[in-house]
Amino acid sequence: MITRRNFIVTTGLATTAVLARPSLAFSMSKKEIGLQLYTLRDELPKDVKGTLQKVAKAGYSTVETYGFSTKDQFWGFAPKELKKILDDNGLKAVSGHYNLGSFLYDGNTAEVSAAIEAAKTVESEFLTISWVDEPFRRNIEDYKKIAERLNQAAKMCKEAGLKLAYHNHDFEFERHNGVTGFQILLKETDKDLVFFELDLYWVIHSGNDPLKLFKENQGRFKMWHVKDKDKKNNDLNTEVGSGTIDFKSLFAEAKQSGMVHFFVEQENNFAINSFESVKSSCDFISKNLI
Repeated sequence: MITRRNFIVTTGLATTAVLARPSLAFSMSKKEIGLQLYTLRDELPKDVKGTLQKVAKAGYSTVETYGFSTKDQFWGFAPKELKKILDDNGLKAVSGHYNLGSFLYDGNTAEVSAAIEAAKTVESEFLTISWVDEPFRRNIEDYKKIAERLNQAAKMCKEAGLKLAYHNHDFEFERHNGVTGFQILLKETDKDLVFFELDLYWVIHSGNDPLKLFKENQGRFKMWHVKDKDKKNNDLNTEVGSGTIDFKSLFAEAKQSGMVHFFVEQENNFAINSFESVKSSCDFISKNLI
């Protein structure tokens, strides 16, 4: 992992610093700030190259893609073409959100194979499932079926040199006969193959505690979505550091979570415009959290 810190020659001094502040062990090794490109969904399709240039200038070094389709590829660019644009701007697409709807519902692996090929071409580490439509997540049996399919897709990803992750919203925390869908997914998936991208906003919005999830499922949350809750309207997002979520306490437990990548995401409620918002979030994280 690339760091922005200079190497500390005096080992004894470095060790003392880490002992004095345990979270420093995390901050010294994880300096890449990522952006979920869905944040810029209004700008990106209009100007992919210009938008990614602005992402890099705002301070981001990693991104998470979204919106891939076999028809339009990545906003009109083939995966190989997108990889070059990313490289030209010093960006790495370490993860991507892929809609594997038909596979989750009927087991058709064509979508999975296409997504794997795209993810490999842009040299991602994770292939992340981003969403499950409401008709297919109504009860315990639905979630068990999803878990079974996740295990299957994860095996395909491993064979291709990728890792599979599942991204949550709030609906996974709804109870079905006293059990949440998220509990089922955690229990029924292979912990060595299926990882989770924990959306901190949606966990908290659903009334749950990320720290409790970290403790009970150590090492499974390899990625996070970092987005803040607006102080006046908790249904809205805001720039990281401007809302109600205590990110310092969460980042202090990053190691317990297993987190190796995180991505800023803001879906709405931009203070000035989306570019100013993502820069504000990046600046806050750089100065206060890592």
